[in-house]
Amino acid sequence: MGIVEILGVAGSLSLLAGWRLYLTVLATGIAMHFGWLPLPEHLQALQVFANPWVLGVAAAGTVAEFLADKIAWVDSAWDGSHSIIRPLGGALLALALVDASDPAWQVVAFLLGGGGALLSHGAKATTRAVINVSPEPYSNAVVSTGEDIATGGLLALAIAFPPLAIAIAILMAIAAVIVIIALRRLLRNMKAGMKKMLAADPSPAPDLPPPA
Repeated sequence: MGIVEILGVAGSLSLLAGWRLYLTVLATGIAMHFGWLPLPEHLQALQVFANPWVLGVAAAGTVAEFLADKIAWVDSAWDGSHSIIRPLGGALLALALVDASDPAWQVVAFLLGGGGALLSHGAKATTRAVINVSPEPYSNAVVSTGEDIATGGLLALAIAFPPLAIAIAILMAIAAVIVIIALRRLLRNMKAGMKKMLAADPSPAPDLPPPA
């Protein structure tokens, strides 16, 4: 892979880590184990992702995240507890893909990888905050399943076709920014609407006993 392809794969993996960190690590490790993700000589250290222990921990985390992400408010609690883990994981994934002999590129990759994972994590967490306000009980499972399918599909594309990875990363970053802006505006409007409803419907004053 050339530098553009490496940066594209790094960006894609980092952004996807903001959605599904454990699934991203698991899929990357499996791809390396079976040789689906050919690595340049300087990236052979990444074969640690194919280690059975790493794959086992990533698989356990994937199952836990899959289940927690389907339950209203549990998903938001899970997202909150991963607000640091996901960006750090995305940064380390990007860092691992860049030539260790070039410190400047490593710093750039670490910052961009962490920023990308934080961006997609923010979009995911904001989406769940809006969905959890809805009384409809199945929306969480539907959206979460869609994220599972999208993450798996985009991972497969980035790994199988590295030249497409840079386009995937750019589109995901743009989509995440649009989602965050739109949903934050929606949340503000919902809060303002609730305040107006409460102000327009004050609680009735308690009945006072008649004067003696």
